[in-house]
Amino acid sequence: MGKGGDPSIHYKPIGHVETGFSVPVPRELLKSGDGRIVLDPNFAEGLEGLRPGQQLLVLFHCHLSEGYELMQHPHRDKKAPKLGVFALRSPDRPNPIGVTIVDLLGVGDHVLWVKGLDAVEGTPVLDIKPVYREAAFEDLQSESGTPKSKSYV
Repeated sequence: MGKGGDPSIHYKPIGHVETGFSVPVPRELLKSGDGRIVLDPNFAEGLEGLRPGQQLLVLFHCHLSEGYELMQHPHRDKKAPKLGVFALRSPDRPNPIGVTIVDLLGVGDHVLWVKGLDAVEGTPVLDIKPVYREAAFEDLQSESGTPKSKSYV
């Protein structure tokens, strides 16, 4: 809970998505194309150290979500049995936060060119983090002197 008992949490987007898809389309179609993450130029310095070939974890706000139900049909397929929202990747959730792993194709001044981004045009980006696979993460931790763990992000 925040100071003064206020339970609300506020985030300011660091940028937005450009994919060319302005309406929701099947996830497979979104992930198959290239996209861009355009950051507010004030955050450009924060891209230092990112290199093409890396994978990134992208957190975004599902701005087109209009509420949620705790039980939903997977992929909105009414023939499929309902599952709990936390067992699905649906954008319609209590906190409409999306997350995806992308391949970094290129880095510009305040732009990232990526593949695998499953968000539509204009989606607000909340954060970007590098993905560390176990071996790379352990190497990084041993260099920094911190204890090794099984955490991957």
